[in-house]
Order: sequence, then structure tokens, then C-alpha cells
Amino acid sequence: MSDTSLSSIGSGYLVVLTIVFIIMKLACVGAVCGWSWWWVLSPIWISTLIVITVLLIIVFFAVINDKFN
Repeated sequence: MSDTSLSSIGSGYLVVLTIVFIIMKLACVGAVCGWSWWWVLSPIWISTLIVITVLLIIVFFAVINDKFN
């Protein structure tokens, strides 16, 4: 059996996508050449924002649940 989880597979794709974007930006290939570095590195910061948002929602509901119990 394989020990890979969905989170490790997803993070692997994000790393590869980020590396591809960086290489395309540095080599000035295609439309990525005109992108801002914010968009080139967007797979990193967008996924980080999603994780932080999910954690904040979990903490919020844990606090709400604790107040009513």
C-alpha cells in the first residue's frame, strides 16, 4: 500500500506548478513573461491563504461550540 495522502499529492502539484511558473518567468516564455511576480508565486500564497482560512473557521466553530456547552 502507498502511504501518500491527498494533501501530499496536492502540495506536490503546487510545488511543481510554482517551479514551472518561475522557470517560465525567468526564461520569458509565453504569457507568464508579462506576469507580476505576485502571480508567478500565487500557487504558494493562495494555498497558504486557503489553509489559514480553514483553520480560522475551525477555531471559530470550536470557540462557539465551547461557549454553548
